[in-house]
Amino acid sequence: MVQMVFWALTQEQRLFFWANRRPSHQGLNLWLSRWLGTITHTGGATFTLLTALLGALAGPGMWGTAGWKALAAVAISHIPVAIVKRKFRRLRPYQALDAVHTCKKPLRDSSFPSGHTTAVFAWLMPWLLVDYALLPILLPFAMLLGLSVAWSRMYLGLHYPSDVTVGAVLGSLTSALVSAAWSFL
Repeated sequence: MVQMVFWALTQEQRLFFWANRRPSHQGLNLWLSRWLGTITHTGGATFTLLTALLGALAGPGMWGTAGWKALAAVAISHIPVAIVKRKFRRLRPYQALDAVHTCKKPLRDSSFPSGHTTAVFAWLMPWLLVDYALLPILLPFAMLLGLSVAWSRMYLGLHYPSDVTVGAVLGSLTSALVSAAWSFL
């Protein structure tokens, strides 16, 4: 059992360092750093809560309802995030590993789970479920956004793969529960 855990941690570190590497081509490195340094903020509280509120205030109808669901899902999803972060207190990769590339002002709270990834996935699902006819059109863009935020958290040296995976599951699950409960209101 100990060998399995050690193997899993080793594989996670390998995947983390692969995501955290910088391209050798200077132009690509600059573009990628700017893209991931910018897109990561779409998983932040300011973006997710503000855009959900703007959608909710857009008026009655499907898009307004999606905004309220997204607002509720983002807010509710951060309750378990806060609890788990206090309970597990996992060091961020740049704090625990050598040779990690990180951003200028790295966060210092617990790494597990990723709050940005949780928020963006909690925010995404209500918009995807507005109109099933639009789902095939919206899904690729939504996945690109969600996965870009998750990848950016590792690229910036702030989270391990398991942090972003659990964040994506937690955000999606919370959003699905909020959407399901909404039908009873």
